[in-house]
Amino acid sequence: MSHHLLKKSLFVAGLISVAFWAFAVSVWAEELSEKKKPARVAVVPFEILGAQNGQAGAVVCPLCGTAASVGAVSRGAETIIQEIFIHKISASGNVEVIPFEKTESVYKRISSESFKEPLWITLSKVGQELKADFVAAGYVYRFSERVGYKFSSERPASVAYEIHLLDSQSGNIVWRGFFDKTQKSLMEDVLQISSFFKGGGKWLTARQLAEQGMDEIFKTIPDF
Repeated sequence: MSHHLLKKSLFVAGLISVAFWAFAVSVWAEELSEKKKPARVAVVPFEILGAQNGQAGAVVCPLCGTAASVGAVSRGAETIIQEIFIHKISASGNVEVIPFEKTESVYKRISSESFKEPLWITLSKVGQELKADFVAAGYVYRFSERVGYKFSSERPASVAYEIHLLDSQSGNIVWRGFFDKTQKSLMEDVLQISSFFKGGGKWLTARQLAEQGMDEIFKTIPDF
């Protein structure tokens, strides 16, 4: 092979090598970009399903059909649970929470237009319009505030709520978090010793109990 042909062959081989590595790098960068793309979550306004008269009773979840016991719900409890959830899921990893005001506006419009349709269809439409991967909906069944002080309580806090994550495209429920607890003293239930001391060995407020519950249910939430 002549010197000229050898140089030409080496040049062509070099171009092929550069092209291969450029392609490999572009594919790797694309895969990396896809892996880092955050899951978009739309949170619709949480609702109160507790007993209006403060009496104990039972309701059925409008999404999954599971029965839950209800009780008195303090005013604004749905906003408190919603805020705790948004804060928790925003800090949980690769997640982008769509601004609540935007989601609320879209949800009100679509729900008024689709009031005869099943709830999961309405939520699916909301997610699709907002280009969200998931839609979160929550229900508060009980939110009774502590009566007394943190080291001496006449009546302990009692909280029950349920949160669902739905896939925007299919409307399927991909996660359900359920929490129902009335704080008890160690004298009443020694099995609650870990959770009692997790709360600092004191009587918790309803919000503190709700936050403790959010930590518990998030142990089962899917990775995004």
